Amino acid sequence: MLYVQGKSSSMSGCLNCFSTPLGKEGRLKGAAAADRNKGHILAVLRESVNTGKPLQALEIASGTGQHVIHFAQALRNIIWQPSEYDRQTLASIEAYRAGYPMNNVKPAIHLDVSLPHQYWGGIQPESFDLVVNINMIHISPMACTEGLFRGAGAVLKPRGLLLTYGPYAVNGQITPQSNVDFNYSLRQRNPEWGLRDISLLSSLAQKNGLFLEKIVDMPANNKCLLFRKESVV
Repeated sequence: MLYVQGKSSSMSGCLNCFSTPLGKEGRLKGAAAADRNKGHILAVLRESVNTGKPLQALEIASGTGQHVIHFAQALRNIIWQPSEYDRQTLASIEAYRAGYPMNNVKPAIHLDVSLPHQYWGGIQPESFDLVVNINMIHISPMACTEGLFRGAGAVLKPRGLLLTYGPYAVNGQITPQSNVDFNYSLRQRNPEWGLRDISLLSSLAQKNGLFLEKIVDMPANNKCLLFRKESVV
């Protein structure tokens, strides 16, 4: 198993993990990257979603559970559904839920984003206002990215929002050099990994009834991409 930027992945699946292995007792664990970026991502969420009415949100590849707990504490109007592919990591999410009890975070579900949404733990079409995916796209096979956009197009309500976060290529170029080096290291570990071009993601979005509404530059050479579901698909 390989650990990169607070995430882990295997050759065969879409895994989202933590900085240290989870113990048998299922204690919560922390990823340093999540601690660094959770406040910045929350600021984007505050500007992008309606904080005055009840909403439903799905986080895909929740990892340790740090993000969903942080967001749920700040955005109490949103009911959060965490999800994760790696079954060990699900225990960390549940440990965070136990350590920070809130009535707006549901039990985490096992979710393989590469599969059609009909296999996403009973999630119904057009049932979410928001889908969040952090630091997965560049450290998983393309099938996971394709599944993310296909599934988001199905489970989001009309005018719903998909937020992705991570490093990306722009018009075929990767900058700065640190991201070039990071992309190289990812591809050395697994040829199926690597920074995806925003134009490719925009094309995938359009095929699934979404459009790229906004790009937000973030610290550490990352970006938030905001994709909106069309009113009529």
